Amino acid sequence: MNSKDILETEIPKVLAEKPELAKDINAIIHFDIAGDGGGKWTLDTTKSEGWVSEGLNGASKMTVIVSNEDFVKIREKKLNAQMAAMQGKLKFKPMDMGLAMKLAKLLG
Repeated sequence: MNSKDILETEIPKVLAEKPELAKDINAIIHFDIAGDGGGKWTLDTTKSEGWVSEGLNGASKMTVIVSNEDFVKIREKKLNAQMAAMQGKLKFKPMDMGLAMKLAKLLG
């Protein structure tokens, strides 16, 4: 598993099953994922479908910065997202705690 799988396959599947998560987040979020298997993606939960696109598209409310390795560990529940954020492995710019918590529901 890598970031591409999580963002392009798993997250759209979760949003299709639980559209209320997209309505709750209701924002454009950029993902800047470093390292092998990383890349840049946009999650746009203001739309009713086609939520994830490659590249940084549109004006984001927040950018998530993390390594591919740590992102996969967070998704696999091998790394706690709050601990990763406190250790500086997971960064949000600008930091929006409410939005970060809503995003955690989607990734968790």
